[in-house]
Amino acid sequence: MNKLLLIILAILLPPLAVFIKKGAGKDLVINILLCIIIWIPAIIHGVWVVASD
Repeated sequence: MNKLLLIILAILLPPLAVFIKKGAGKDLVINILLCIIIWIPAIIHGVWVVASD
C-alpha cells in the first residue's frame, strides 16, 4: 500500500494503519491501548510505525 495513504490512515484510524503495516502483534496492542487512553499519542505512534521501515 502507498506510504502516503497509510500515513493518512494513521491519522484517521491509527490501529488500522498499524495492523495493515505490521499485522497483529505488540505494535497493534500498544496502539489500541494508546487509543483507549488518549487519541493524540496513538496518532503519533501510528505515524511512527508506518513511516519507519
